[in-house]
Amino acid sequence: MTESTRADSIHHAKKSRSLFGLLSDIPTLVTDLVKGEIALLKQELIAKAKVFGIGAGLIVGALLFLFLMVLCLIGAGIAALSLVMPLWLAALLVAALFLVIAAGLGFLGYTQIKKGLPPLPKKTIDSVKADIKAVKGVGRIPRSDVGGRF
Repeated sequence: MTESTRADSIHHAKKSRSLFGLLSDIPTLVTDLVKGEIALLKQELIAKAKVFGIGAGLIVGALLFLFLMVLCLIGAGIAALSLVMPLWLAALLVAALFLVIAAGLGFLGYTQIKKGLPPLPKKTIDSVKADIKAVKGVGRIPRSDVGGRF
């Protein structure tokens, strides 16, 4: 069988398929398409995750060196203070300053956390309770909700 004869027979077989035969191929084609799209999505996400990981590692390295720079500046500040007072007193003064800053930040954090307690979504819970009562037919639906919810 020659190349052109084989191509003609395949073309003829594709032409003569019935509508039901073509429709029966749709689930397989859709499944293959979805699998292909998922594979492409996985490849793309893995590539982006690698780039993100490298970038995050570089940022962590930069933050480490920034931390070391801050330590050097603190040492320079202590050394500068040691020109007007003993070295031990300058270090003690800088440590006391950091203690005051840490205490202030800790207190502010504590008050913020206390504002958020308890961590329950009170409005959502009340709304769900009202919905359950409405479904059961117990109580009345608030007037403000009549037009918008049902």
